[in-house]
Amino acid sequence: MRIEAPVERCFDLARCVEVHLLGTERTGEEAVGGVVTGLIGAGEWVRWRAKHLGVRQELTSRITGFERPAYFQDTMEEGAFRFMQHDHFFRTLADGATEMRDRFCFSAPVPVVGWIVERVFLRGYMERFLLRRNEILKEVAEGDGWRAVLGDRTALG
Repeated sequence: MRIEAPVERCFDLARCVEVHLLGTERTGEEAVGGVVTGLIGAGEWVRWRAKHLGVRQELTSRITGFERPAYFQDTMEEGAFRFMQHDHFFRTLADGATEMRDRFCFSAPVPVVGWIVERVFLRGYMERFLLRRNEILKEVAEGDGWRAVLGDRTALG
């Protein structure tokens, strides 16, 4: 995804709890443990509570890779999946805009039935969830909304 904003701003917005929550009105998501506001950093964790697919659930994710402003990774420590890892990549384009890419890997909790559900339904659900989140991040980064969220926490252009 191309974002007309500096890479540092995009990187920080992508790890901001408040920005993550902006696109989760349908799931009622909330941060209930660990870093519950602001920017999550290397080694830190957050526990999310939400209602996905009609089921109330919690998921704990830790930042397991961190190279500001190019990359960070969050990995599920507890939750509904057998495995979940989300890599976030950022790079500055020649004209000063930012390219943001995601790699999202997961395994459904039940091996055989889970594989079918994962391929038929869950993959599309998660893709739509991440696309919505990225569209909101783009809107915040390109508009003035980032100022209210980040304030003076980062030196942004």
